[in-house]
Amino acid sequence: MNKLHSKLPISVFNRSVKTAALFLVCLYFGSCEKVCLAQQSKPLKVFVLAGQSNMQGHAQVKTFAAARMNAQAAPLLEDLTDENGEPKTCRNVWISSVGSADVEQTGQLTIGYGAKAGGPKIGPEYTFGFYMERYLDEPILIIKTAWGGKSINTDFRPPSAEPYQFSSDQLELFRKQGKDVSKLQAEKKAATGVYYAQMIKHINHVLGDIERVYPGYDPESGYELAGFVWFQGWNDMVDRGTYPNRDQPDGYAEYSELLAELIRNIRKDLQAPSLPVVIGVLGVGGPTQEYGQDQQRYKSTHDNFRQAMAEPAKMEEFEGTVAAVLTERYWDQEIVRLRRIEKTIQPQIKEIKKQIANKDRTKKDGDAAIEQLYRDTFSESELSYLRDSVSNGDYHYMGSAAIMTQIGKGFAEAMMGLLNRK
Repeated sequence: MNKLHSKLPISVFNRSVKTAALFLVCLYFGSCEKVCLAQQSKPLKVFVLAGQSNMQGHAQVKTFAAARMNAQAAPLLEDLTDENGEPKTCRNVWISSVGSADVEQTGQLTIGYGAKAGGPKIGPEYTFGFYMERYLDEPILIIKTAWGGKSINTDFRPPSAEPYQFSSDQLELFRKQGKDVSKLQAEKKAATGVYYAQMIKHINHVLGDIERVYPGYDPESGYELAGFVWFQGWNDMVDRGTYPNRDQPDGYAEYSELLAELIRNIRKDLQAPSLPVVIGVLGVGGPTQEYGQDQQRYKSTHDNFRQAMAEPAKMEEFEGTVAAVLTERYWDQEIVRLRRIEKTIQPQIKEIKKQIANKDRTKKDGDAAIEQLYRDTFSESELSYLRDSVSNGDYHYMGSAAIMTQIGKGFAEAMMGLLNRK
């Protein structure tokens, strides 16, 4: 069972101070509705979301409109936006987020808690919090710790894991490249576990003063550390040095071991021995059985890595407390279809651009010809979807709200499954 943190006594004076503070916050928001509904009657449910850039989230909010044309995402957009089409703010969910911006971000959960650069963006936190609020009908606090470009083999390496050791092949390569091996080993040692430690430090920092983040927090009702969501993997998947046999069966076995160890360490360090854990299995590219010819070279690697990520959910010690969500199922196959069509006109586009470069055609005339080529190839709605539903690279799930909103809801559904089993 998760630890239900003890109720703390509070004086009448402190209650008065809290009431006054809430009144001032109400004035700030222009209405008491948002804040007053955030006051507790049950223990505050706390969920930790952690990982790297895809947990940060790179789906620009401008892709919301196009997401309405996605059959799977459209019902979610109806839930997430008001009568004016504007994204809603959760009334009973507050968040503290570090790593996605230069400074900690706190407030009621809404858009803008994704990666800061090029925002506003969303990550999984938006729909995760939105649907957890709907499912639980209880006060919720999300603590999000996500830093781009971080691995579990080094940056998030759990304390109980054996120290990272360069293989003999890696060391030989470094020597051939003329690199200072001792310096590289010292740098690797210094980097090992740094972000795991930062994650735990921030979680404890927030839990040590919850009212700083959640104005309606009632110490008498207390809080419950209710779940942990892990969404990471890209840096490990592409790390040929750490996983030299990654295209072979069990090529990522070390990742499975490290993730299992991370779950054990998280539960120990947060004093929550049966903390429900949801693993977001990296699904960039979609289901591998639907890969096109240009993706076949990645198939075995992607299959192996996804299996390794999901492995802890199959372990006997984690039965009923760890679940894996295959995010490949939310990949936008309509964009895949449209891109395949787009490739058929690329030779013509290339020729027009060559004519522009050679001064055989003005840029204005060439751009108009390319635009006409697109309009002759796609319907108006297809062209709009092709251009407006994507805001980032495929490694960031296209920066698509249609994808990211489904991922966050998938995490919420999996978490509820674990909580119901408890």
